[in-house]
Amino acid sequence: MKITTLVENNPGEHLGLIHEHGLCFFIETDDCKVLFDTGQSDAFLTNARTLNLDPTEADFVVLSHGHYDHSGGLRALVERTSDFKLYMGKGFFNEKYGFKNNALEFLGNNFNRDYLMEKSIDYQEVDPGETLIAPGISIITGFPRRHEDEVINERFKVKKDGTFTEDRFNDEVLLALHSPKGLIVILGCSHPGMKNMIDYAVEITGTDVYAILGGTHLVEAGQKCMEHSLAYLQRDSLEILGVSHCTGADAMGILEKSNSRYFHNRTGSSLIIE
Repeated sequence: MKITTLVENNPGEHLGLIHEHGLCFFIETDDCKVLFDTGQSDAFLTNARTLNLDPTEADFVVLSHGHYDHSGGLRALVERTSDFKLYMGKGFFNEKYGFKNNALEFLGNNFNRDYLMEKSIDYQEVDPGETLIAPGISIITGFPRRHEDEVINERFKVKKDGTFTEDRFNDEVLLALHSPKGLIVILGCSHPGMKNMIDYAVEITGTDVYAILGGTHLVEAGQKCMEHSLAYLQRDSLEILGVSHCTGADAMGILEKSNSRYFHNRTGSSLIIE
């Protein structure tokens, strides 16, 4: 199994790659290829070409939630191919906004269901629980909110039926890769709470976590949540910790000094599990 980060906020050692605020992973296994998130533009396609990879060969595309920096590149992919199955959580198509300084700013997708139908994209909004999409690969959503310190910032709003309400990010999903070494969890932004999401993945699969990649949204965590989350990432079963994107500079700085399993998962990073 090979997991390549096609786009992340920061540049890696390969300075010929484009970095942008967003996230995109390309997963290659013996059985299939999966694209998890698409960044905010076509940068992931340009980077893939530079890295001799081809996301148009993906059998499945999974979008973690309906924010532009995770779904914005899908149109660029659809311009090149429609030969994939698309997955997202229920509520993905609700209009998402950020509220700041008395103003609303649109943060959602640049496409809707009509666009997918027009382009003949086969898509599925998954139910809460675990959805198996290929041997050893599943989507998990519907996370119980058990960790009271994991609080969603009230600035996130969703517009539904003409009304703005708090965004609970019920659409967010994670990707679970089952390996002989344990569960590999790939996160988008972890708005429902990193600990809530990982606990549910362990509970529903009955498998300990071997690796965690992606965004943890500790960038907005309070002190209590930050301390508990960093301690949580010291769990015994965890061997690889490649979190970044919305994890935030403070949390990543602490992890770099205190957690020997941590690496900054940047644009162009690859993880190979044999």
